[in-house]
Amino acid sequence: MSQLFSPLQIKNLQLKNRLVVSPMCEYSSEDGFATDWHLVHLGSRAVGGAALVLTEAIAVSPEGRISYADLGIYKDEHIEKLKQIVDFVHEQGAYIGTQLAHAGRKGSTHKPWDGGKQIPSDQPNGWKTVGPSAIPFTPEQEPPLELDITGIDKVIADFKAAALRSHEAGFDVIELHAAHGYLINQFLSPLSNQRADNYGGSFENRIRLLIEIIDAIKEVWPEDKTIFVRISATEWTDGGWTDDDSVSLAKVLNERGVDLIDCSTGGNVAGAKIPLSPGYQVQFAEKVKQEAGILTGAVGLITESNQAEEIIRSGRADLIFMARELLRDPYFPLRAAHELGTETQWPKQYERAQWK
Repeated sequence: MSQLFSPLQIKNLQLKNRLVVSPMCEYSSEDGFATDWHLVHLGSRAVGGAALVLTEAIAVSPEGRISYADLGIYKDEHIEKLKQIVDFVHEQGAYIGTQLAHAGRKGSTHKPWDGGKQIPSDQPNGWKTVGPSAIPFTPEQEPPLELDITGIDKVIADFKAAALRSHEAGFDVIELHAAHGYLINQFLSPLSNQRADNYGGSFENRIRLLIEIIDAIKEVWPEDKTIFVRISATEWTDGGWTDDDSVSLAKVLNERGVDLIDCSTGGNVAGAKIPLSPGYQVQFAEKVKQEAGILTGAVGLITESNQAEEIIRSGRADLIFMARELLRDPYFPLRAAHELGTETQWPKQYERAQWK
């Protein structure tokens, strides 16, 4: 039997296979509202057989967006369309999660296809970004506003309110985005966090914001519902966050009730030399899983069914998070099941197209 298509129980979830739609920004919103684009984008991948579909990074506040076209969950009016998407994904036999995020100093940008550069705060569609320290991501950007304690408290409250709205919309999973150089990652890293208070300096201080966000979320997120955290397991830069730091953090998160660590890398250091190759990040999912004793997800240039099967069969990770391959082929899970010689349920509307 294919291990990629074996079930996995995580709290209240009974995942039918190990394939997860990784969060992928679509830059197709206005004032944070989901649209029919998001319904079709996420819904088609549920039709395609993934066990769990994660939304793109959903901003917990207007200033927490990457771009002005990001999804948001910072007001109650956002819930209605998100719930429609949730209901459709559930109808396809899949679960759905929301990735709650705050872009921090990497916010206020143009859409990627419009260049992706940061928009000055005094220009249309721009705003003043925030961060743990007044250090810009790149030298040509405006320095972010260093968050004071009142600002940090607001960030925590925004994540808590977003978690409550996520529950009201019917999401099954919350994934906290603590990776790729966004706000939580900025606090974790000694390269972007040079504070001298309780939120900077030592490892324990730099992880404090993430821990306090988790504690706040758990006040409104039901105990039987699932929490993931996405991390950048290394910054690929001397003096930065390391894979050993990731293991130490995962142990703390495990004790805090987090269910799975989604192991990506990089994003907080412009120009970092990342050695791209097929499955180049799987080693970090394996290390965190083995040394911290927590479920992990592997992501990054995983594009083939046999490759994904080997990762699960060898115990290197518990879930496969796929992004670009699922943009190319929303029905990859159906194809992978055929290639691995295992049966999976097709939508009745598509049964006549099954491979023989």
